[in-house]
Amino acid sequence: MLSQYYTVKQEGSHEITIQKSRFICHMKRVTTEEEAQQFIQDIKKQHWNATHNCSAYLIGERDQFQKANDDGEPSGTAGVPMLEVLKKRGLKDTVVVVTRYFGGIKLGAGGLVRAYGKSVSEALNELGTVKRTLMAVMHTTVDYTWLGKLENELRSSVYLLKEIHYADMVEIETFVEEAQTEAFTEWMTELTNGQADIRAGETTYLEEDVE
Repeated sequence: MLSQYYTVKQEGSHEITIQKSRFICHMKRVTTEEEAQQFIQDIKKQHWNATHNCSAYLIGERDQFQKANDDGEPSGTAGVPMLEVLKKRGLKDTVVVVTRYFGGIKLGAGGLVRAYGKSVSEALNELGTVKRTLMAVMHTTVDYTWLGKLENELRSSVYLLKEIHYADMVEIETFVEEAQTEAFTEWMTELTNGQADIRAGETTYLEEDVE
């Protein structure tokens, strides 16, 4: 699992008009080629009467699954420029389909490249992207006498307090980047004079909006 990566924030679409042609960019976060292909087919069914439904996707930790399809536009003028926008933004696990309704004015090869690239770029600006960081949930169990101190220290630290459970002892759950779990354990042990039970729990991705 990647320690950190970027992807599209949400599924959605955004439309622009260039020289009377409508360009509607649809995008979605996916984790498999099957999901990407299904999304492309769904958009094609939805816009069956469009002039073109061009597509591109980038999937996998090392971008091992990537594809660009011009869907009848001149070779290299649609799918590849769309894919290039995803790469330039550093996105992963993302599929995009740009539906074009021809408006009667030909754009030429250069114009098409710019139009399809702009369609994807503006849709990403509109729908947003996120940074996903792999976090371990650290469980710290202590006597109640430590709660006030630990809560204050955590809230002013680089670590993110997740939840506090109150039982016979108090259990504090904290999000910690995987690379920092050892440093967190040492820090917490020092804060509590070795009186805390600290263990690593499940790992999960935390999402943060990219401006």
